[in-house]
Amino acid sequence: MTLSFTLDPELDPDLRAAIVRLWTDVTNAGGAVGFVAPVTEGEVRDVAEEQFAGVEPGRPDRLLIAHEEGTGRLAGLLFFESMRFGPMDHWRMLKRVMVHPDFQGRGYGAELMAEAARVARDWGLDGLRLTLRGGLGLEAFYARSGYVEVGRVPAAIRVAPGDDRDDVTMWLDLR
Repeated sequence: MTLSFTLDPELDPDLRAAIVRLWTDVTNAGGAVGFVAPVTEGEVRDVAEEQFAGVEPGRPDRLLIAHEEGTGRLAGLLFFESMRFGPMDHWRMLKRVMVHPDFQGRGYGAELMAEAARVARDWGLDGLRLTLRGGLGLEAFYARSGYVEVGRVPAAIRVAPGDDRDDVTMWLDLR
Protein backbone atom coordinates (compact mmCIF):
# COMPACT_ATOMS: atom_id res chain seq x y z
CA MET A 1 0.00 0.00 0.00
CA THR A 2 0.97 3.62 -0.36
CA LEU A 3 -0.24 7.00 0.78
CA SER A 4 -2.41 9.67 -0.79
CA PHE A 5 -1.81 13.24 0.37
CA THR A 6 -4.07 16.22 0.88
CA LEU A 7 -2.74 19.70 1.45
CA ASP A 8 -4.98 22.08 3.39
CA PRO A 9 -7.93 19.73 3.90
CA GLU A 10 -11.16 21.10 5.30
CA LEU A 11 -10.87 20.68 9.06
CA ASP A 12 -14.39 19.44 9.64
CA PRO A 13 -15.31 17.87 13.00
CA ASP A 14 -14.59 14.33 11.75
CA LEU A 15 -11.08 15.19 10.56
CA ARG A 16 -10.35 17.13 13.74
CA ALA A 17 -11.40 14.11 15.82
CA ALA A 18 -9.32 11.75 13.64
CA ILE A 19 -6.25 13.97 14.04
CA VAL A 20 -6.69 14.11 17.81
CA ARG A 21 -7.00 10.29 17.92
CA LEU A 22 -3.90 9.90 15.75
CA TRP A 23 -1.93 12.37 17.87
CA THR A 24 -3.02 10.61 21.08
CA ASP A 25 -2.14 7.16 19.71
CA VAL A 26 1.27 8.35 18.48
CA THR A 27 2.07 9.92 21.86
CA ASN A 28 0.93 6.90 23.85
CA ALA A 29 3.08 4.65 21.65
CA GLY A 30 6.14 6.73 22.62
CA GLY A 31 6.12 9.32 19.85
CA ALA A 32 7.62 12.72 20.61
CA VAL A 33 4.96 15.10 19.29
CA GLY A 34 4.62 17.62 22.08
CA PHE A 35 3.56 15.38 24.95
CA VAL A 36 4.90 12.68 27.22
CA ALA A 37 2.76 9.55 27.50
CA PRO A 38 0.27 8.81 28.78
CA VAL A 39 -2.14 11.42 27.43
CA THR A 40 -5.87 11.54 26.85
CA GLU A 41 -7.67 12.81 23.79
CA GLY A 42 -8.92 15.73 25.89
CA GLU A 43 -5.36 16.83 26.70
CA VAL A 44 -4.33 16.54 23.07
CA ARG A 45 -7.47 18.30 21.81
CA ASP A 46 -6.61 21.50 23.68
CA VAL A 47 -3.21 21.74 21.99
CA ALA A 48 -4.56 20.52 18.64
CA GLU A 49 -7.13 23.31 18.56
CA GLU A 50 -4.32 25.86 18.88
CA GLN A 51 -2.45 24.16 16.02
CA PHE A 52 -5.64 24.05 13.91
CA ALA A 53 -6.12 27.80 14.39
CA GLY A 54 -2.89 28.42 12.44
CA VAL A 55 -4.25 26.66 9.34
CA GLU A 56 -7.65 28.34 9.20
CA PRO A 57 -8.34 30.24 5.95
CA GLY A 58 -6.29 33.41 5.82
CA ARG A 59 -3.73 32.13 8.36
CA PRO A 60 -0.11 31.43 7.38
CA ASP A 61 0.30 27.76 8.41
CA ARG A 62 -0.54 24.73 6.27
CA LEU A 63 -1.54 21.13 7.02
CA LEU A 64 -0.51 18.06 5.04
CA ILE A 65 -2.36 14.83 5.78
CA ALA A 66 -1.72 11.31 4.52
CA HIS A 67 -4.31 8.58 4.07
CA GLU A 68 -3.48 4.98 3.34
CA GLU A 69 -4.70 4.14 -0.14
CA GLY A 70 -7.12 1.27 -0.12
CA THR A 71 -8.25 1.74 3.48
CA GLY A 72 -8.69 5.51 3.48
CA ARG A 73 -7.46 5.58 7.06
CA LEU A 74 -5.61 8.66 8.34
CA ALA A 75 -2.01 7.45 8.46
CA GLY A 76 -0.01 10.58 9.21
CA LEU A 77 0.32 14.32 9.04
CA LEU A 78 2.50 17.34 9.56
CA PHE A 79 2.08 21.09 9.81
CA PHE A 80 4.11 23.67 7.89
CA GLU A 81 4.45 26.54 10.34
CA SER A 82 5.32 30.07 9.27
CA MET A 83 7.70 31.98 11.49
CA ARG A 84 5.45 35.04 10.91
CA PHE A 85 8.53 37.16 10.29
CA GLY A 86 9.28 38.52 6.80
CA PRO A 87 13.04 37.85 6.77
CA MET A 88 12.27 34.16 7.52
CA ASP A 89 9.50 33.76 4.97
CA HIS A 90 11.71 31.70 2.62
CA TRP A 91 11.50 28.59 4.82
CA ARG A 92 9.02 26.80 7.08
CA MET A 93 9.15 24.87 10.33
CA LEU A 94 7.69 21.37 10.26
CA LYS A 95 5.63 20.63 13.36
CA ARG A 96 3.86 17.56 14.72
CA VAL A 97 5.32 15.14 12.16
CA MET A 98 3.60 11.83 12.89
CA VAL A 99 2.64 8.47 11.44
CA HIS A 100 0.19 6.21 13.27
CA PRO A 101 1.89 3.37 15.18
CA ASP A 102 -0.15 0.81 13.21
CA PHE A 103 1.67 1.94 10.06
CA GLN A 104 5.22 2.06 11.40
CA GLY A 105 7.78 0.14 9.37
CA ARG A 106 6.00 0.56 6.02
CA GLY A 107 8.01 3.55 4.81
CA TYR A 108 5.12 5.95 5.34
CA GLY A 109 7.25 8.35 7.37
CA ALA A 110 9.73 8.62 4.50
CA GLU A 111 6.84 9.14 2.04
CA LEU A 112 5.43 11.90 4.23
CA MET A 113 8.81 13.64 4.45
CA ALA A 114 9.34 13.36 0.68
CA GLU A 115 5.92 14.87 0.02
CA ALA A 116 6.64 17.72 2.44
CA ALA A 117 9.87 18.49 0.57
CA ARG A 118 8.07 18.32 -2.80
CA VAL A 119 5.35 20.71 -1.61
CA ALA A 120 7.90 23.13 -0.15
CA ARG A 121 9.90 23.14 -3.39
CA ASP A 122 6.72 23.82 -5.37
CA TRP A 123 6.14 26.85 -3.12
CA GLY A 124 9.66 28.03 -3.89
CA LEU A 125 10.91 27.64 -0.32
CA ASP A 126 14.64 27.42 0.35
CA GLY A 127 14.45 25.09 3.31
CA LEU A 128 12.55 23.19 5.98
CA ARG A 129 13.46 23.13 9.64
CA LEU A 130 12.28 20.86 12.43
CA THR A 131 13.10 20.16 16.02
CA LEU A 132 13.08 16.80 17.73
CA ARG A 133 13.48 15.16 21.09
CA GLY A 134 16.83 13.41 21.34
CA GLY A 135 17.24 9.87 22.58
CA LEU A 136 14.74 8.25 20.23
CA GLY A 137 16.87 7.75 17.12
CA LEU A 138 14.92 10.38 15.20
CA GLU A 139 18.10 12.09 13.98
CA ALA A 140 18.89 9.04 11.81
CA PHE A 141 15.34 8.91 10.43
CA TYR A 142 15.41 12.55 9.35
CA ALA A 143 18.98 12.24 8.03
CA ARG A 144 17.74 9.55 5.61
CA SER A 145 15.36 12.22 4.26
CA GLY A 146 18.25 14.64 3.70
CA TYR A 147 18.07 16.66 6.92
CA VAL A 148 21.25 17.67 8.72
CA GLU A 149 21.65 18.53 12.37
CA VAL A 150 22.31 22.25 12.78
CA GLY A 151 21.84 22.67 16.52
CA ARG A 152 21.48 20.87 19.81
CA VAL A 153 20.59 22.12 23.27
CA PRO A 154 21.63 19.46 25.80
CA ALA A 155 19.05 18.32 28.35
CA ALA A 156 16.51 20.97 27.30
CA ILE A 157 13.52 18.60 27.35
CA ARG A 158 12.57 17.03 30.67
CA VAL A 159 10.59 13.89 29.91
CA ALA A 160 10.55 12.83 33.57
CA PRO A 161 12.60 13.57 36.69
CA GLY A 162 16.12 12.41 35.90
CA ASP A 163 15.31 11.90 32.20
CA ASP A 164 16.39 14.97 30.27
CA ARG A 165 16.69 14.87 26.47
CA ASP A 166 18.42 17.09 23.95
CA ASP A 167 16.42 19.52 21.83
CA VAL A 168 17.79 18.93 18.32
CA THR A 169 17.29 21.23 15.33
CA MET A 170 17.55 19.80 11.82
CA TRP A 171 17.49 21.51 8.42
CA LEU A 172 16.69 20.42 4.87
CA ASP A 173 18.23 22.70 2.24
CA LEU A 174 15.86 22.80 -0.75
CA ARG A 175 17.97 25.01 -2.99
